[in-house]
Amino acid sequence: MGERTRVTFTFNGASCQATPGESLAAALLSSGVRSLRRSRRTGEPRGVYCGIGLCFDCIVTVDGRPNTRACMTLAEDGMRVESQAASIGQQT
Repeated sequence: MGERTRVTFTFNGASCQATPGESLAAALLSSGVRSLRRSRRTGEPRGVYCGIGLCFDCIVTVDGRPNTRACMTLAEDGMRVESQAASIGQQT
């Protein structure tokens, strides 16, 4: 059998695909998703900024676990990824 070429996960209920070993952030960007959450003060969209886990702009909730950095988390088959409220510790 050959290697698996795609994994499937959901983002806010929509089906997304990734290449095995790809981060959630990269998979979401390649799927056209630019906004992962909104800022608390102004409601402006936030997405992937640094891409190396330093800024926390890409935090999402993964399988019920909040404050997960999408740039540091590999996409896995069956993951349920959701937008998160503006700041660490709050969920939508």
